[in-house]
Amino acid sequence: MARSDEQNRLARERARENILQAAIEVFSERGVSGASVAEITRRAGVAQGLVSYHFGGKEQLIVAVIDAWFDALFSIPEVSGAADDRLAGIIDGVLMATGYALPVQKVVLAMQQQPATHRLYAEAEDRFHERAIQSEESVRDIFRARGAVDPELEEIMLRGTLEGVLLKFAVYGDTFPLEDARRWMYRLYGIPAPETPLPLELPPRQVPLRLRASGAVRDPQR
Repeated sequence: MARSDEQNRLARERARENILQAAIEVFSERGVSGASVAEITRRAGVAQGLVSYHFGGKEQLIVAVIDAWFDALFSIPEVSGAADDRLAGIIDGVLMATGYALPVQKVVLAMQQQPATHRLYAEAEDRFHERAIQSEESVRDIFRARGAVDPELEEIMLRGTLEGVLLKFAVYGDTFPLEDARRWMYRLYGIPAPETPLPLELPPRQVPLRLRASGAVRDPQR
C-alpha cells in the first residue's frame, strides 16, 4: 500500500532529524573536520544522498547544527516571579542544558573557536540577532530589578561564568561538580540555596576534588 502524503512528510522529518542527531554525535566524537557525510548517514541509517536533499551538503549541515543550538538556547523557558527567582531559573536552565545536551554543547563550543567554522557561527549569530537582544535585555532587566550598578556588565559576566561551567564540564565530565557549581553561583548572587538538586544523573562529588579530563571520555560503543 502506497504511503499517504502525510506519512511521507513525517518520514522526511524523521530522516532529517536523524541526520541532524547523527551529525552532532559524529562531530562530537571526531570533530567537524574529521567527520564524513558517509559516517553521519551510516549512523543515521539513511541514504547518503539525503544529506544533499535536506541540507545541501556538509557545510549546510554544520549550519543546521548551530541553528538548532541557538534555537534551543533561546527557547529555555524563563521562570516568572521575583528577580532572584528569575535569576535562579536562568542558572538552572543553562546547567540543565549543559547536563542533558553535552554533545551539541561541545560541538558548538568547538565551532566558536575553530577558524574553519567560526565564520559559520558568526553568521548564525547574526541570524539570531533579534532573539539574542531580547534574551540579553531580559537578563539585564533582572539585574536592574536587583539594583545592579551596571546591569549590562552583570549580564555579560553571568553569561561568561555559565559558559565557563559549560567549558569545564565538557573537558572534565563526571569529575566536574556541576551541582556544587550551581550552589556556588547561588551564593555568589545571594540567592537562597536550592531545596532540591538538579534532576540529572550526576555522580557523587569526589573527595578530594580533582578535575581530570578522563571524566569526559566516553566509550563510543555505549
